[in-house]
Amino acid sequence: MLEEKEINRKLKGAKDSKKLSKKQREALYKKFIKTITYKIIIVEPSEIDAALISQELNLNWLEAHKTAEIINELNPEKAYIDCPSPNKKKYGDYLRKLLSNKDVELVVEHKAEKYPIVAAASIIAKATRDKEIDELQKKFDTPIGPGYPSNVITQKFLRENWDKHPEIFRKSWISWKNHKNKKEQKTLDSFSE
Repeated sequence: MLEEKEINRKLKGAKDSKKLSKKQREALYKKFIKTITYKIIIVEPSEIDAALISQELNLNWLEAHKTAEIINELNPEKAYIDCPSPNKKKYGDYLRKLLSNKDVELVVEHKAEKYPIVAAASIIAKATRDKEIDELQKKFDTPIGPGYPSNVITQKFLRENWDKHPEIFRKSWISWKNHKNKKEQKTLDSFSE
């Protein structure tokens, strides 16, 4: 196993994935997947929705379960975690309970992309998301946008397709709920019959 310094040297260019263009992420993705051991887990919209209505889970705990799945498979001595929860200790404790190897050293921090290994993982994740969006785009005859609620193209696609392709949307997404509610609202005309 490479020493941390050697890994960091090989991850030159790793930084916050949100500050990179799609083209830059793709180039770094190709470099990093040859450099580090990694595992990708794609979480489907239905699984996210289930976590949000669950009594036991929420998005942070779902992320902890997926993180534990990766750590359990790769079995590193040390794992750097970009903490999604405001409470790092509570999140770290919850994550540790899910680990097979309780001796893994966990570095749980906010804004952990300052560590090259976390930045590289973020780039791999974001490039994977980009590829998934590209695959969805090929499937449909109309532009779908990047999938973010603030994007006009994504909102147009959602408005026109929320009920035609339910498997690709999070039902817990407020934008999806708004379109569903508009469709289900009775108009004044329906009462005048």
